[in-house]
This record gives sequence, C-alpha cells and structure tokens, in this order.
Amino acid sequence: MHSAKVTTMKLGLTMFATDLSCDLATVAREAETRGFHSLYVPEHTHIPTSRRTPPPTGDAELAEEYKRTQDPFVALAAAAAVTTRLRIGTGICLVAQRDPIVLAKEVATLDLVSGGRFVFGIGFGWNREEMASHDVAFATRRGLVREKMLAMQALWSHERAAFSGEHVRFEESWSWPKPVQKPRPPVLLGGAPGPKLFAQIAEYCDGWMPIGGAGVAASLPALREAVEKAGRNPSAISVVPFGTIPSRGKLDRYASLGITEVVLGLPSAPRDDVLRVLDDHAAWID
Repeated sequence: MHSAKVTTMKLGLTMFATDLSCDLATVAREAETRGFHSLYVPEHTHIPTSRRTPPPTGDAELAEEYKRTQDPFVALAAAAAVTTRLRIGTGICLVAQRDPIVLAKEVATLDLVSGGRFVFGIGFGWNREEMASHDVAFATRRGLVREKMLAMQALWSHERAAFSGEHVRFEESWSWPKPVQKPRPPVLLGGAPGPKLFAQIAEYCDGWMPIGGAGVAASLPALREAVEKAGRNPSAISVVPFGTIPSRGKLDRYASLGITEVVLGLPSAPRDDVLRVLDDHAAWID
C-alpha cells in the first residue's frame, strides 16, 4: 500500500490492446469498478518489417505489442459497451494515416454510442515506413494532420460542410452523426514540447498529452503564451501527462501545476498480470 492517496487527481490508464493481451472490455470494466477516470489505447495500422525507423522508446528492438495493436475504435466501442462512466480515448490516433471523412464519422459515432465519453488523443506519428505505406511523407505530416483535423471539425460542426486545403478537399456534404460533446470531443495532441506543437494545440486542440511527463513544468509558460497568442484562454487547455509511473512526489507536483488528470501505463499482458498492476495503481485513488 502506498503511503498516501491522491484526493484531487483523476487517474487514467493506457494499454496496448492486442490479440495477446487481456481483452479491453475486461480492462475497462475492471478499471471503472476501481474508480479510474479514463482508458486510452494507441494505434498502429501495421509495422513494416524493414524496421528502418528506430523504436521511439530508445530500446534496441521494437516491443511486440507495436506489431499487434487492435483497431482503437473497434476496441474502444467494446470498452464503451460494458461501462457507463469511464472516459475512453485514443492515445494516440495516427490522424495522418487515416481518411478524414471516415475518421470524422468514427469519432462522432463512438462519442454517440458511448454517451459522450470519447477523448480524441492524436499525434503526428514517428514510424516513417508505416506512414509511407499510407502515402504520407514524414516531412509533411504536421501540416497534413492540421488540415485533416480542421476538416473533421467542419464536418462535426455544420449541417453542410466543405473543405479546400493543400492536402484535404471535399465538396459541400452532409455527415451525421454529430458528436454528443459540443463543439467536439476533447482533442489532446501528444508530442514533445516546442513552438510547432504548441501552435497547433492553440489552433485546434483542447489539450496537450506529454508522453512520460518529463519537463512539463518548464514548458507550461510557452504553452500558455501560444494559446494566448491564438486568442484563447489558457485555462481552457488541459495538460494530461501520459504513461506516467506514479509516485507521491510526482502526482503532488502535477497537482500543484493545476493538472487534474494523469494517465498511468498498464502492461500489454494476460488478464492476471494486467489486474495485478491495475490493483497497484488503484491504491492511488481515494
């Protein structure tokens, strides 16, 4: 048992949902029973075997779960069906590799069937070979994600929507359902801090999802400045540290920064192993 419990921090979870791991519906049900706030899953459509891009973790070999990820929207629909309060989200969705018209409908549908519980965690991606299979150039991925997000937001917000950009174009169209959450499900952009990332958060996102959470405190002034420059209120932008290893000092530090949700990692493992870690993490919940 930990020496103290967190009383104001909402705790979420993330796990690679694969064909070998505990099924996500079980994880979701057990997480909600224990009082967790949210559950996020990552995405990879496939991993080319050439493996020219180094693993993002710094390890010599890419972990097995990267090769075996389930489709996040199908898996999260199963999680939503067996829960009533748990927030469900992508952490992260590879927007550059997806068709924006189809993705807009997937997001809105999942928000609808979950009763407005979806959180749209997005990212630019790191695997050059995976992107290339989707005809995405690594150098242009940021601009592509931006346009796709703006196009999707138009489809979510208007009865008739059209879009004409450098990368995304479609004529005036109808697209339902609309998301339950207005004006959209929360959009959290994952990535390392920097002017480019913060400018995109300020333009079309609702929060930042720093992976691991290192250096968050030092980066907050720059994030606030970018949001203010875009004419938005910095207090409306959330910061959700992702994949955090919990400790009393770390969680208290986040709370002192005004952070209200932290996402803890679960192993991509069989049921008993996942539940063991889930119980350990739950000791931080009041």
